[in-house]
Amino acid sequence: MRLPNVAPLRRHPERVLGHSHALSGLAVGAATLPWAPVHGTVAQVAWISAAGGFAMLPDLDQQGSTISRMWGPATDAPSGLVGAIARGHRWGTHDAILGPVVLGLLAYLAAGAYWSSLLVMALAIGLALRALHFVIPGRAENTVIGNLVLSWGGAYLLLEHSPSPAWLPYAVAVGVLTHIAGDFLTKEGVPVPLFWLIRRSRLAPIHLRTGAFVEQAILVPAFLIAIAVFVYLNTSAGTAIDPLVERILSLG
Repeated sequence: MRLPNVAPLRRHPERVLGHSHALSGLAVGAATLPWAPVHGTVAQVAWISAAGGFAMLPDLDQQGSTISRMWGPATDAPSGLVGAIARGHRWGTHDAILGPVVLGLLAYLAAGAYWSSLLVMALAIGLALRALHFVIPGRAENTVIGNLVLSWGGAYLLLEHSPSPAWLPYAVAVGVLTHIAGDFLTKEGVPVPLFWLIRRSRLAPIHLRTGAFVEQAILVPAFLIAIAVFVYLNTSAGTAIDPLVERILSLG
């Protein structure tokens, strides 16, 4: 595969890609439920939400971005540290091997204590809310205080009514890999796994432009449909609405 020298990234292309990353993460989260280490409706909701939020996690390597400013200095300052360790935007955190392994390991360590697992879950929900603001009424999720209240409140409710959050590292890995797969389709590409540490090179075979017609008119609707289909197939929601579906079909 060709290893091109790409031009510098635009300042914040993730402002456009954000909702696509979150939607794809939600879709993959719903699709992977049969293999996810979760049981019960609440835990399933937590898994899907976490996968959607963690699909935004790699972009915390860019200080000053929309995502890094989610909780003000509480996320922007660590974002600068993440970017420095990752050697810049779309490098370490976007490595298909290092990204899920390192971030998943951090989630594994966090899952060992209640408050740290609460923080990780709140981060996932906050990222998902921030990315999906375009389908959420109002602007509370776009404000620091509003996002903090919604994300921490949601994380508390989910973790209080579901089993041990030992599944968090797996959700992180699923979300991070989903994000990397999405960026792989863009013209900026993703780093060649591990090899970029020796020679900074990227994989960018398709060159899909962020915010282009394909993303807005095809990928986003496809993700929405996939979320609905997999939630129906893999959760109790399908069982609940089966009688209604049968009644509608019988009318034909």
